[in-house]
Amino acid sequence: MLFRSEQISQSAPSPGPGWNAKVDPRSEKAIQQLNPVVQPYARELVRRAAAKGIDVKVIGGYRSIADQQRLFCQGRNIPECSGLYKPGSIVTKARGGYSNHNFGIAFDIGIFQRSKYLPESPKYNEVGQIGKSIGLEWGGDWTTIKDRPHFQLRPSWAMQLSEKDMLKELRRRSAANPRIPFYP
Repeated sequence: MLFRSEQISQSAPSPGPGWNAKVDPRSEKAIQQLNPVVQPYARELVRRAAAKGIDVKVIGGYRSIADQQRLFCQGRNIPECSGLYKPGSIVTKARGGYSNHNFGIAFDIGIFQRSKYLPESPKYNEVGQIGKSIGLEWGGDWTTIKDRPHFQLRPSWAMQLSEKDMLKELRRRSAANPRIPFYP
């Protein structure tokens, strides 16, 4: 099995009052599609940000390979995107099957102020530090692109692997056992 029977991260948030309690409905809709091991981390991030006065919602989580490929093709009029091309800005470098979202171990957040979504805010940096403090990897630390709304939980078996090698292993495990519950 991919995650349920193994430790997924070396430093987990410590269980306490309210650990894994539900958060706002919008976030819960996205969180429910994540790998069950990742769900409490997403909830804890939302709660800890709220405790600092930052309104965070989980706005994206699991994506099917087809959904990821459609997102990859946005803004790219290239042969592999034939039939999937959608005008607009390029929003991801990851093709379908090459994103941690495809395995339910990654999610994206949005910061809100008075119910208005803020695509840019210095608060993303603060939330990034919160996420790292509970054991999440933060896209704001990446060197090739900065994806400040992105968080992911690396499996313990992948701690020494590159991102590329980890994704290769996730694809291999998924192909070997398509019944692996990447999401509920």
